[in-house]
Amino acid sequence: MSKHHFETDAIRTQLERSQFQEHSTPLYVTSSFVFEDAEEMRASFTEEKERNIYSRFSNPNTTEFVEKVVQMEGAEDGYAFATGMAAVFSTFAALLNSGDHIVSARSVFGSTHTLFTNYFPKWNITTSYFDINKPEEIESLIQPSTKILYAESPTNPGVDIIDLELLGNIAKKHNLLLVIDNCFATPYIQQPIKFGADLVLHSATKLMDGQGRVLGGVVVGKSDLVREIYLFSRNTGPALSPFNAWVLSKSLETLAVRIEKHCENALKLATFLENHVEISKVKYPFLKSHPQYNIAKKQMKLGGNIIAIEVKGGLEAGKKFLNTIKMCSLSANLGDTRTIVTHPASTTHSKLSSEEQLAAGITPGLVRISVGLEHVSDIINDINQALKS
Repeated sequence: MSKHHFETDAIRTQLERSQFQEHSTPLYVTSSFVFEDAEEMRASFTEEKERNIYSRFSNPNTTEFVEKVVQMEGAEDGYAFATGMAAVFSTFAALLNSGDHIVSARSVFGSTHTLFTNYFPKWNITTSYFDINKPEEIESLIQPSTKILYAESPTNPGVDIIDLELLGNIAKKHNLLLVIDNCFATPYIQQPIKFGADLVLHSATKLMDGQGRVLGGVVVGKSDLVREIYLFSRNTGPALSPFNAWVLSKSLETLAVRIEKHCENALKLATFLENHVEISKVKYPFLKSHPQYNIAKKQMKLGGNIIAIEVKGGLEAGKKFLNTIKMCSLSANLGDTRTIVTHPASTTHSKLSSEEQLAAGITPGLVRISVGLEHVSDIINDINQALKS
């Protein structure tokens, strides 16, 4: 257990310095590593000796990045991936067998939903969804074959909040693995392991990088579970590249200061939009009008950088709003220094049917705003002019 604060560990957790005594960790762009002799090579492959063998298995840059996330989340171990979805898929694929069952919140990222509905059924792995606003129905969905309880909080894109402590208690009662996607919050805002999560996932592409540069994913949690995920991934190859790991590790050094500013801007924008005549609904975890405000305040340090708004006039009004934006970016990404507006129904969740979209809280006029680090007045002015146009 570190004796330092979050920000200090994020900066000072580094690889040992090489003979060159560099102040900043160097980039280890190498596919493989050499051995002193045949015995060392044998011992390394049998894992009698812990060392780097091949960058598909491990790499110094990846190790540093993972160690930081493990420390931030209060986990035992972790493994990094090329993308967030590689982390999601590999976690489930490593831990589930044919015939197993998942209980998941209905409000999950579109690609995760596609895994659950289009691909896992091919291997006889089924999923039952619960309404995030009706957590009381979770236990009724649990079957003898249920192995994993899964949720995002806050959710993508509706910014709903679920009580992580409640999920932790249900998982413990029924001997389930609790897996939480903590991408929207980051470990600076909340640590699901404190509430009973066995594993925590991140798309490091988002706020962990924070500047829209590289792709990456990571899972951290109990060491025995991470071991299974590592063995699966070592053989299937979704490894994070050394360069991306190096970028992400450097990015984590500024995570705390960036998140503080993201959240400050987001709360100011959400407060402004709550009274806007062209908006029918604003959802932001730290607005008192949010349905799960009290839960958010209990488990989150700050409200995050994502706001969900409902533009009056539905789909056409939403399109007009996006087409009138001047400064903010139209992109499917989030967690960038630049403010991004997205129309989930036609982009990130477009593979869902209209019925599935509505069941997940995605209405035709829903717009997701990922609030960036520009001056908040400039963000507000751009959003306001687009709404008034």
